[in-house]
Amino acid sequence: MIQQNRPPVPVWLRQMVRQAKRYNSGSLHSQTCEQMQHHQLNTVCEGAKCPNQGSCFSKGTATFLILGKSCTRNCAFCAVEHGQPGPVDADEPRRLKEAAEAMRLQHVVVTAVTRDDLSDGGASQFAAAITELRTLAQPPAVEVLTSDFQGNTEAIAAVLETSPEIFAHNVEMVPRLYAAVRPGAEYSRSLAVLSYAAKHAADSTVIKTGFMVGLGEERDEIRQLLCDLQAAGVRMITIGQYLAPTMRHYPVQRYVTPDEFNQLAQEAIQLGFASVAAGPLVRSSYHAGEFYQEMQLSR
Repeated sequence: MIQQNRPPVPVWLRQMVRQAKRYNSGSLHSQTCEQMQHHQLNTVCEGAKCPNQGSCFSKGTATFLILGKSCTRNCAFCAVEHGQPGPVDADEPRRLKEAAEAMRLQHVVVTAVTRDDLSDGGASQFAAAITELRTLAQPPAVEVLTSDFQGNTEAIAAVLETSPEIFAHNVEMVPRLYAAVRPGAEYSRSLAVLSYAAKHAADSTVIKTGFMVGLGEERDEIRQLLCDLQAAGVRMITIGQYLAPTMRHYPVQRYVTPDEFNQLAQEAIQLGFASVAAGPLVRSSYHAGEFYQEMQLSR
């Protein structure tokens, strides 16, 4: 049952969001926006209304959103446009490479709208983007955040063949909430994607996922989710607070405190995850390059 009476946003969270928005200025922020416009590229930072957009743009980073701006699915938690996407832009990977070079990125995160209208779910576009980035004089580490490709293992394999440093696919939430919040997706399918990737990826590729809390899940459900992910071969994980993009989206059921996030992080570390980022404003690509470097140094 969806709770219709939305809980008030805590003062401490309002302050965190307000602080994040203060970064929406400065030369690097403007330059990041200009690069996206100049190369005609989209970002999930803008499409998903990420609260960290100002902070990331002000550091000269962004998460590239390929395959258009419209998603073929309509998840109740997501702000990305829903509708019929246009044709695949074959020149997009080249422009993405040029933007990454101009921005001097050392870690590039590439995600995409879900494209159930394509036979391979858009896997070939991911592969093309990685291949282009590899041609740079100083290739960056590449992290891809893919859809479930409807469970198509050939599509997953096509991305893995390009050996991204990180292969990520988000489970987003505990399985009980999928029917109400994530129609069109299946928990078992997402788990199978991660498991397949862990078994077939190159030794140098790290498997990553992320999920949200505050949608009505119970603590024992989170524990089981963490156990499932660890068993599937996931090594990096992000845990963040769900924030409803608009009043039309699925309502927040609860605001998780920073102390609770710290407890979740400790629990995940104890289970054996190599890298855990947990906090109210943590998102999939939250400080992605920094966490990857930290994990590499600790190995």
